[in-house]
Amino acid sequence: MGDVAMTIPVIKALTEQHPNLKITVLSKPFLKPLFEGLKNVSFFEADVKGNHQGFFGLLTLFKDLKQLKIDGVADLHNVLRSIILRTLFKLFFLKTAVVAKGRKEKRALTRTKNKVFKQLKTTHERYADVFRKLGFSVDLKNPSKVNKLALNQEIINISGEKQSKWIGIAPFAQYQSKMYPLDLMTVVISALSKHKNIKIFLFGGGSKEVEILNKIAQKFDNTINIAGQLKLDNELVLISNLDCMLSMDSGNAHFAAMLHIPTITIWGVTHPYTGFAPFNQPLENCLLPDLKKYPNIPCSIYGNKVCDGYDNVMRTINPEVIITKILKILKL
Repeated sequence: MGDVAMTIPVIKALTEQHPNLKITVLSKPFLKPLFEGLKNVSFFEADVKGNHQGFFGLLTLFKDLKQLKIDGVADLHNVLRSIILRTLFKLFFLKTAVVAKGRKEKRALTRTKNKVFKQLKTTHERYADVFRKLGFSVDLKNPSKVNKLALNQEIINISGEKQSKWIGIAPFAQYQSKMYPLDLMTVVISALSKHKNIKIFLFGGGSKEVEILNKIAQKFDNTINIAGQLKLDNELVLISNLDCMLSMDSGNAHFAAMLHIPTITIWGVTHPYTGFAPFNQPLENCLLPDLKKYPNIPCSIYGNKVCDGYDNVMRTINPEVIITKILKILKL
């Protein structure tokens, strides 16, 4: 989801800078809300568990897409399904371009011996390069304003009317190595909840996360668990009304950033140099472990690999540092 969310600022800039261009996004149905509101952008649902499942399903998908009479294919994923699809289009003499993931330089950044520690090209720029290969210039330096989305009654029934500073906190990630320890996160939530002019919204997904977040929310004032209560479209509306988002290196950080919400990220064995920092956010908003104590960070790109002895790197990030950073952004 985070990778898909990172395409939004790029596609938005592309269509604004090329107003006669029409984009059709092909992705899984549940991601459709991410693209709503983008001008000249339509969404095509890939039914990968039904009509478009397997190789013959891909052939059906190819035939369905051909009906759209598209002029070019931008492969922003570069996995087996997208490789097969773009190859089929290429056989019909359509211009195609594919994202360069920079695997070699990422291996150099994450290896423990002879590590090449430097900022790599951002994923947003890698996506923009795909459209540049197709002949379209894309400038990501001055993104246009994103307006807050109007709160509807379903959200207000949970959130209440906005009369204070709203903070989103998303404490989970795909891998444990990218999660700030919950006992320390509870310290952060406890401190922030004591401010009467702050309301905290907890974000997550899945029954286990909902259960954990419910227990945390019940402990503190001004704290509401959103997980399991809103669908993605309404979660995005709520996020667009936040004053700050605190997230791991995960999808919610990219949701907030694409909506131009000040976003603080906490990093474990991964690192913003890999190119996955949230869009248009200052590097100072990326809170890192003690790199002198743990010089092999980043150990991996996605957090699926952990260097020996690096299981507790996040405990070197003091909760007070996080609290201070949030209060500074909120000007409290």
